[in-house]
Amino acid sequence: MMITARELNRSTLSRQLLLERAPLSAPDGVRHVVALQAQHPASPYVALWNRLSGFDPAELDSVFAARSVVKATLMRITLHAVHHDDYQVFRTAMQPTLYAARLGSRFTAGGLTPADADALLPELLAFTSRPRTAAEVKAWLAERSAGEGPPDAGRAADSTWWGLKGYAPLHHAPTGGPWSFGPRPSFVASGPKAPGTEPGAAPQSLPSLIVRYLAGFGPASVADIAQFALVKRTAVREALRTLGSALEQLQGPDGTPLFDIPGAPRPPADTPAPARLMAMWDSVLLAYADRGRVIPPAYRPLVIRRNGDVLPTLLVDGYVAGVWRQVDGGVEATAFHSLPAATWDQLSAEARSLTALLADRDPAVYGRYHYWWAKLPEAETRLL
Repeated sequence: MMITARELNRSTLSRQLLLERAPLSAPDGVRHVVALQAQHPASPYVALWNRLSGFDPAELDSVFAARSVVKATLMRITLHAVHHDDYQVFRTAMQPTLYAARLGSRFTAGGLTPADADALLPELLAFTSRPRTAAEVKAWLAERSAGEGPPDAGRAADSTWWGLKGYAPLHHAPTGGPWSFGPRPSFVASGPKAPGTEPGAAPQSLPSLIVRYLAGFGPASVADIAQFALVKRTAVREALRTLGSALEQLQGPDGTPLFDIPGAPRPPADTPAPARLMAMWDSVLLAYADRGRVIPPAYRPLVIRRNGDVLPTLLVDGYVAGVWRQVDGGVEATAFHSLPAATWDQLSAEARSLTALLADRDPAVYGRYHYWWAKLPEAETRLL
């Protein structure tokens, strides 16, 4: 069976609740869309506002506090908000990637080996059984290594902590502020034991991660799956072989094999897609190797900057059409191509709703990234 480019786009929008807002709770919404990018504390809130009807940010505050939704370093070695029930499988599947990325030369400069990191995890998890700031963890590491490690225990602790804060199974603990997590994170153990360190655990968990990924982002290629999780394509292929007939195989518009869950929604290409004001780093922009599914290739360098910043975007007819930012008086929308009056009306309605969401939280959300607007080409700009 062949699937067209627009059908792929509509499949993604459907599974990401971007064709119609869904009447789900915050935890169920997060579970449905699988994972929300969370580098910026506001982004999971804006992402759920885009996807859920009647979204109340106070509910997300509450579930973060209760840890039914958790924020942690996971896929692509970046911060994600995921449902608590998904965390252990995702973390276990990511074990080889986190090990390779976080326990290299920068970590070993602190005087420890990767084997030492695994040996240290039980003590670290016990120490972080309650929330600890980065300063507290580094002080604990420095005290622990004093007299047995390098002469500069503080500098060694910095290197050790840089590796462990990404590698160790730690959640970010809410610290208050408008979006639950402030600029100085605190960390708390995901549990008393470290998931994913048992021999062979990661290969067993990767098929489960792939099924969850396809539920939220499919159909997808081997390259897409590898990009989402930042795992090797050979590992993805082996996991797909393990899943076998549990998945359906399709042919993409360029002939690339795509995998999906049988019976998963794939709306027709002409399904209407409402305008949306997407969060900075929204997952839908980053979950594929072929980001043309949602971002026209000409616009990709405008919205995904070389340093990795992903600007808040206008989604029009299911595709990125520009960017937005919060300014005094409302939302400033910059369209990279001409938009019809009806689309501007939709964007204005979205902007009123978003402004109301932000009013009691952070009316200047993403303000520190406004310098990127000076680097955009001339385009139609409106205050909504």
